[in-house]
Amino acid sequence: MNTLQITRAVLLMFAAAALLGAGYVAGTRRANPDAPALAVASGGDKVDPKTGRKVLYWHDPMSPNQHFDKPGKSPFMDMQLEPVFADEGGGSTGIKIDAGLQQNLGIRYATARRVNVATSFEAVGATQFDESLTDVVQSRVTGYIDRLYANAPMQRVSKGAPIASLFVPDWLAPQEEYLALKRSGMDDSMLAASRARMRALSIPDGLVASLDHTGKVQTHVTLTAPSSGVVSELNVRDGAMVAPGQTLARIAGLNPLWLVVEIPETMALQVRTGMSVDAVFAGDATRHFSGHIREILPGITASSRTLQARLSIDNQDQQLTPGMLMRARIGGATTASRLVVPSESVIATGKRSVVIVKQADGRLQPVAVTTGSDTGSDTEVLSGLTEGEQVVASGQFLIDSEASLKSVLPRLESAPASDVAAQVYETTGKVEAVTGHDITLSHQPVAALGWGAMTMSFGKPSAPAFSDVKTGDTVHFHFRQSDDGYELTKVERMEAAK
Repeated sequence: MNTLQITRAVLLMFAAAALLGAGYVAGTRRANPDAPALAVASGGDKVDPKTGRKVLYWHDPMSPNQHFDKPGKSPFMDMQLEPVFADEGGGSTGIKIDAGLQQNLGIRYATARRVNVATSFEAVGATQFDESLTDVVQSRVTGYIDRLYANAPMQRVSKGAPIASLFVPDWLAPQEEYLALKRSGMDDSMLAASRARMRALSIPDGLVASLDHTGKVQTHVTLTAPSSGVVSELNVRDGAMVAPGQTLARIAGLNPLWLVVEIPETMALQVRTGMSVDAVFAGDATRHFSGHIREILPGITASSRTLQARLSIDNQDQQLTPGMLMRARIGGATTASRLVVPSESVIATGKRSVVIVKQADGRLQPVAVTTGSDTGSDTEVLSGLTEGEQVVASGQFLIDSEASLKSVLPRLESAPASDVAAQVYETTGKVEAVTGHDITLSHQPVAALGWGAMTMSFGKPSAPAFSDVKTGDTVHFHFRQSDDGYELTKVERMEAAK
């Protein structure tokens, strides 16, 4: 009898221990209801047990760039990590935008296509004197301007036309000495020495020959134009004294002329010396002037970001004058097949050029491209696209900054169509800390974002913003998502709001 009672007592103790263990396990699970379960498929993929969808990774929506391979609590905020599913395009497969949202945004598509584009291009320039044709009129002796024939700059002159008459008193003595030697019957060696002295004093040979023939001393010399053109520079006046080597005037030629054109920096590598040029006068488009590129000037003009090329333009009939504005077509009339897209579809970020490509499944994917020259309203694409691909071509959708790729596109994926333009959220909370850059708030749940109650920092639009808010205040606040996180747009103390 005693043995039976002892046996029953031992069995009851074991049963009690088992119940206590089961209760402990159940209590532990109940005490941690937020611990998510994780199922692993046969292939090793992580699967959400609630939805059965494949999970790529978990992340904190406040720090989306940090990925975790297991669920749990965020190390950044007082909230659980959220899964990113494979069918949501968490990789580099682009984003899916609802058709209604596309219509609200006014998204238009264009097809990358090949067109025949002329290899030539147009540039604008102005005519100038051909500096290589410029001649100078100089004095070789000390004298005085006796008469000035060309008395104003830009005066037209012909080759051999008189420019100025000089009185040279230093020529008088050597000429009289020569005549005296000749009259005294000196031998030829003495006369030759006297003629050499006169040539050394820059007395022209023609004047010496005239002295031999007439026996009359001449103290005046006429300086003539060495070529036809215009007097581009005149440095003397009547009665002025001139010295040896002094430039009296410059004669600039009119045929041919230079045409200096401004070539856009994007076309700089296509320009070659010797390329043909067909120039049209801005005042009369029916008059054409032919020429070729003589040389390409080094350096880019900083203000206009253009390269200057110097063209030689035929001006046989002298209808053109310096300073005329002309439009030049540079290069031949041949065409080449080019892949182009509308210029408005290209996002220039400063470091690269990007287009948004529509994939076969309707997703939108940013693609880096290399662009060439602009042709009307189209831009040439050198690499990154193939013929037939569709790209987004609506200006309302594209933002000309890299923020459109890092911020706008992810927001379009998750935001409803009615709120995508500017989502503003609101809740209440307690101010924990205030700095010049942000305000830390312990706030209530935000249902629109799926947030629970947590403590986090919100950026301020400027340092002096919300200066009346102090630590410990209970506030009602509005905020929105920005490129740098979440930014406050309105903060009202609950007392002030009441």
